[in-house]
Amino acid sequence: MIDSASLEQFLDSVRRYVRERLVPLEAQVAEEDRVPERVIQEFRDMGLFGLSTPEAYGGLGLRCQEEIEILMELSWASAAFRTLIGINIGLGSQGILIDGTDAQKRDWLPRIASGETITGFCLTEPDSGSDSAALRTRAVKDGDEYVITGNKRYITNAPLAGLFIVMARTNPDRLPKNAHVTAFLVPADAPGVTIGPHDRKMGHAGAWSADVHFDGVRVPGSAIIGGVEGRGFATAMKCLDRGRINIASVCVGQARRILHEATRYAVERHQFDQPIAEFQLIQAMLADSQADLYAAECMVRDVARRYDSGERVSLEASCAKMFASEMVGRIADRAVQIHGGAGYMRDSAVERFYRDVRLFRIYEGTTQIQQLIIGRELAKRMGAELGR
Repeated sequence: MIDSASLEQFLDSVRRYVRERLVPLEAQVAEEDRVPERVIQEFRDMGLFGLSTPEAYGGLGLRCQEEIEILMELSWASAAFRTLIGINIGLGSQGILIDGTDAQKRDWLPRIASGETITGFCLTEPDSGSDSAALRTRAVKDGDEYVITGNKRYITNAPLAGLFIVMARTNPDRLPKNAHVTAFLVPADAPGVTIGPHDRKMGHAGAWSADVHFDGVRVPGSAIIGGVEGRGFATAMKCLDRGRINIASVCVGQARRILHEATRYAVERHQFDQPIAEFQLIQAMLADSQADLYAAECMVRDVARRYDSGERVSLEASCAKMFASEMVGRIADRAVQIHGGAGYMRDSAVERFYRDVRLFRIYEGTTQIQQLIIGRELAKRMGAELGR
């Protein structure tokens, strides 16, 4: 737990670090497609890899309400920087924390919190995306060990990872409630693990992802998160609400920066002997963007508060993720429009953000998946009210 004064001090430190250190590096990271190792070490020194890990395991132990404020500040800079810590503070640590054995927590959480070990979450496959329960990677029991074989796709931080959380089927049938899916802790240096080339993406330069191949990888039975088969999907689902809240907060941080760039350009750019910010149609785009941003900020803070109070927030987390990811796309589009031809040039910050933010409508569950979740939750709640 962190007191309000310490949190505000930490926020101020992150705010200054982002603006003075990370923003000037954005063009270099985009050009080289690499976050400098010294920045990764600075993240470790600042404790950013351990935002959500309890203090007992070497982390900062922030509540969701506190974590989102840090992420909104960090996400003022290019999203590639936040991606470095994204899995460590999300699925990479929370699955172990929620369902892991005591030994797994003692072994892995301190290394994850310190950033010594960067994690990758291996769920998506070439033929399994939104229908994640249809995965084909299998783990066959052989004595006291399991042999994992399969291919995972678009795995964030795969080239940097020291540990993979691997979802694999331990039953050939598709069982009810996805009980055929088990979560394994697999060290990246285990024999049979290979990493493919870096993915070439539309945006997010510097945020590496790649395919991960498991060719007869042997792990002990103790590598199963929680030690029990068939609970992998349930473990992932327990982490997704907080993960979606976090993505929504990242969208807010990105939107703040994009609107800042658009507003500054509108004030500085002159046409017809006046700043274009004085034109009503430009003002309308800025106004719509500010209202969008304000609504998303309110949603994210509200759902984070509800999460910390122990409420079940699957509907609200999906609402926040869906709205915020769509919101930042709208603001990025308006920002390019306000910049005109300059906004279409590769040396423009808004051009880079325009490509970067498109991803947020896809990962951690597409907009369409969020719509399905929200619709189902509404129907379920109404059914409960009607006693059905």
